Amino acid sequence: MPSIEALQRLLLADPDDAFVLYGLAHEHAKAGNHTEALAWYDRCLAIDPNYCYAYYHKARTLEALSRIPDAIATLKLGTQAANRTNDGHALSELQAFLTELT
Repeated sequence: MPSIEALQRLLLADPDDAFVLYGLAHEHAKAGNHTEALAWYDRCLAIDPNYCYAYYHKARTLEALSRIPDAIATLKLGTQAANRTNDGHALSELQAFLTELT
């Protein structure tokens, strides 16, 4: 994955690029900047509410912040998105994580 700086440059070209927004969120989460990551995941999902893996990784970030009820709510929204888009692989991962948290 490109660096945060490279992703921010890409975002200048298209501020509504959900993939770049997801990448920024993921890189911030990997760096331990969980609050910043959540803001980027939320922005990604505002642009593309069907971005299934953004829900999954947002829930992981919420788990890292010990915000388990929020993580569960996020996973439930993610399963709805996976059902809407017929993404069986994402659905199984979201459901597995949901089961792990409940």
